[in-house]
Amino acid sequence: MKTNGLKAWVLAARPKTLTGAVAPVLVGGMLAYTDSIQLTSYAWWSGMLCLLFAVVMQIDANLVNDYYDFKKGTDREDRLGPERACAQGWITPKAMQCGIGICTIFACLVGLVILFVSQRWELLIVGIACVLGCFLYTIKFSYLGLGDILVLLFFGIVPVGFTYYVMTGGWTLPLSLAGIGMGLATDNLLIVNNYRDRHQDAISGKKTIIVRMGGTFGLRAYLWCGIIATILGMTALYMMDKPYWFMLGYLLLNIMTWYKMCHLDGKALNGVLGKTARNIFLYGLLLAGAMVAA
Repeated sequence: MKTNGLKAWVLAARPKTLTGAVAPVLVGGMLAYTDSIQLTSYAWWSGMLCLLFAVVMQIDANLVNDYYDFKKGTDREDRLGPERACAQGWITPKAMQCGIGICTIFACLVGLVILFVSQRWELLIVGIACVLGCFLYTIKFSYLGLGDILVLLFFGIVPVGFTYYVMTGGWTLPLSLAGIGMGLATDNLLIVNNYRDRHQDAISGKKTIIVRMGGTFGLRAYLWCGIIATILGMTALYMMDKPYWFMLGYLLLNIMTWYKMCHLDGKALNGVLGKTARNIFLYGLLLAGAMVAA
């Protein structure tokens, strides 16, 4: 692996996690398309820029997580998850700081363009909150067991709701239900991570909810997040008179993945992590597909 090379940066960006950024924006955009008789070209451009902003912020969060966990000593030799760039020496800490700075600046520029194109300057505070959340998740909140709340907000309610708002200027109850459902489905990615790392996190002083409540709680949380996400998605579609049964496909895969999770531990759970990322994207695809279905 060439130090600070392209392959190192691609791995540090964690491409598999980007489904968590794409899916909620897709849902918000398709809901805007469904609810609006005619969207202007500016609305569509705003939606595409929201997608770019979400992806860049996800990459930025991954780099921040890589750097600060390395600095705090959380990424030790007994790490069970996928290898981290700083801990493995693929990217130097100084280069990672530069990468974080570039990603943050680029995301802020994209955010300003969104505000200019959509003329919804009141959303400036939302953009600032996204940037702060990107850093505070790793630096503070994840160590206090508050990471799940940030996931619910910034991978569900915020991207789904405000993509819709940027494109239409409105807000609806089905939108809220879809946003919460998307956030719960995405939180399963964090639950798998925290379940796998529960013993190492306890040693590091990282007090996730699963460290506090135990592994059995983590397994139950994964299952019920998927079930509640399905119910919320189906309810949103039912209220819109759309084929709500689409969401049963996600529920089936979520239960199958949960079953595998119950019989694995340690590094073997990295496979469950990949399947959970797939499930998140499927949740978004099914929800968005049902919204535009005749």
